[in-house]
Amino acid sequence: MEYKMSMTLKRAVVYILMVFFALLAIVPIYLMLINATRTNAQINEGISLIPGTNTLQNWKNLTNRNFQIWQGFGNSAVIAFFSTIFSVYFSSLTAYAIHVYKFKGRKFLWAFILTVIMLPGTLSFIGFYQFMARLHLTNSFIPLIVPSIASAGSVLFMKQYMESILSFELIDAGRIDGAGEFRIFNTVIMPIMIPAVATQSIFAFVGSWNNFMTPFVLLSDQKKYTLPMLVQTLRGDIYRTEYGSIYLGVAISLLPILVFYAFMSRFIISGITMGGVKE
Repeated sequence: MEYKMSMTLKRAVVYILMVFFALLAIVPIYLMLINATRTNAQINEGISLIPGTNTLQNWKNLTNRNFQIWQGFGNSAVIAFFSTIFSVYFSSLTAYAIHVYKFKGRKFLWAFILTVIMLPGTLSFIGFYQFMARLHLTNSFIPLIVPSIASAGSVLFMKQYMESILSFELIDAGRIDGAGEFRIFNTVIMPIMIPAVATQSIFAFVGSWNNFMTPFVLLSDQKKYTLPMLVQTLRGDIYRTEYGSIYLGVAISLLPILVFYAFMSRFIISGITMGGVKE
């Protein structure tokens, strides 16, 4: 009896914590959506849980202030899509090479990757900009996409996942069947890595989509502005800023993230039981 009461109490605590953390994630988004429907005066009055009726006017303010939403969507989508593919695929490939192959300098390479993770990205930002300027790659999408190939954090995540799930019997079986190393990786290893790939794809996509500082420094042509940069242009001085329009612009910029997450999250669960060889 006491055991059942203890389990019930633990379960109740878990549910309470789950509801609490869910509210922490949902409430800010809900308030943002509510403010996207309100006027400046209503927003300045304080928090409200009831939607306003100023959505259409906020949308008109966006379009009247040269808010090129579809252009921003396109630019952000191109950068986020290719950055995600490059980051996830080459990180998986690097992690696979470090985990499977025994070569000289392997431990040094792994230590170097861990060291890179501990260094803040802003430390090399000035040098990165100078390097891109010398290559005449500023005001281009290339420096926003290609460097994603070298993602130390993704390599760490992929390697740790491989250590927990990858069976070397699968690799040996592929080699016995005459498959090349790249074919084994692409047709045998990657399907097993689907949960990790989906997880890292979400992180990489969100990080690239929300990235503001790097595009802000590298891009000068307004036609190449990403969506977060366009949202920033909505801010005027303190007397002209339309906060309702800004909230609406931010809400619109979040839609692709929510759609991408909803699409990729199903692969996290469905891919867990894929592949695998019984020892």
